[in-house]
Parts: sequence; structure tokens; C-alpha cells
Amino acid sequence: MNDHAPSIPLFHELTRDDLRAAGKNALLILPVAAVEQHGPHLPVGTDWMIVEHVARTAAAAAARHAPIIVAPTLPFGSSDHHLPFGGTMSFSTTVHYQALVDLITSLHISGFRRMFILNGHGGNHELIQLAARDMALRHPLRIGAASYWDLARERLIALGAHHGQRLPGHAGGFETALMLALRPELVRLPLPSRSGTQEHDPPGAATPFRLETHGFWQTIDGYSDNPAQATAERGRVWLDAIVDAVTHAFLEFDRMTR
Repeated sequence: MNDHAPSIPLFHELTRDDLRAAGKNALLILPVAAVEQHGPHLPVGTDWMIVEHVARTAAAAAARHAPIIVAPTLPFGSSDHHLPFGGTMSFSTTVHYQALVDLITSLHISGFRRMFILNGHGGNHELIQLAARDMALRHPLRIGAASYWDLARERLIALGAHHGQRLPGHAGGFETALMLALRPELVRLPLPSRSGTQEHDPPGAATPFRLETHGFWQTIDGYSDNPAQATAERGRVWLDAIVDAVTHAFLEFDRMTR
């Protein structure tokens, strides 16, 4: 998305001298996302648009209290599981990990010592954590890594965002509501409807082990639950809660790493 508050320093709008000076103190936010199929109703840039909006809006709020710069969003993620549907541009697991390592190394060479990777795609979640761990072992860095829905999970559950849908799910009721609030002109109507979705997705609902099944995404047509229950009103409430939680996370990370 191109809109941003003028008060947010954006990495790509600054000069090399600006960035060299800023790197001594500033917290660098690196949003990462995906370009992948999101069912028949959402644009393939859904994850990218959501996390970029969240990162820039939260950074604008946090920048009133801390020095923050937002890097360009890495739009491509680890999305091989969506390739069968088309409309997907994916890095393999190893390539995405190496891309993160290379970008963090570049930012370190540019002078930044504090970074926070904010993720907007489920397939990237483990990779951002591994990259953050490994880079802090190799370089004198302090790096945070989190997916926006995990930072906001308690607030979202308090608002009932887990009822009748996965949180965050994929192209289901939750993401569809966010896009109806953020970019309604890109959401295709009528929304697909799916019955039989579990009643809610409570904390700790997952099994204690990870289960992966070949061809699973094809069996659910590439979206996780019922998009038809999404509304723009819910999406606006949830987006506000997400931005507030991410703002607090940026400020807490800044406080802990000064």
C-alpha cells in the first residue's frame, strides 16, 4: 500500500547518509509477507497488504515515543503449499530463510543493531524465528520476530475473533473481514460460504504435535473456514486491536533493547 503517515521514516525514502546516522539508535521494522492464492474472493496480495498496513500504522504510533524506521515489505514468502492453485509466487523454505539472512546481514552492514521482523503469513512463522536466532548468534544484534496475530491474540480473543473461524486461518472469516475493512474494492462478492466450520478456535486448541497431510489445501479449496460471515465492521475493530498490540510490542522491544 502506498499510503503512510508522513511522520513515519521509510527506509526506501531515505539516503545512505540518513540511514547510516539512524542505524545507531533506530529500531528497524522489517515486515514480511506472501503473494499467494487466497481463495476465489481475496487478492493474492492479502498478507502483504495487511502486514504492511499494520507495520506502518503501528510504527507511526510508536514513533512518537521511540526512533523507528520501517523497511520495505518483503512481499514473497514460503508458500509452496499454495502452488497447486496458481496465483502464487513462492520461495522454497531454504531460499526464504536465506533471503531473510541476507537482508538482515545487509541491514547489519548498513549500521542497524536493533531489528524487529513482523510477519503476516503463516508459512513464514518458523523461518523468521530461525533467522532471528541465527543472526543474533553471528552478529552483535538484538532481533525480535513475531507474527502480528500472535502479538494481538489475547485482544482478538477478547473481541471474539476466534468464534466460528480459525485465528488467523487462511482466506477465511478473519482475513476476509480485515480485507473488507482495509481494501473492500479488492474483495470479490458474493463471498463463498462453508457450513460445518468448528464452533470456535480457542487458545490451545491445536494438538500437541504438528500434523501435515499431502494435498490438504486442495481438500478445502484453499481457504480455511467460512468467509461469508466476515464484515467490514468486525474487520475494523480487529485491525484496531492488532495495530494497538503491535504498537505496544514495538515500544516494549525498544525499551528492552536500548
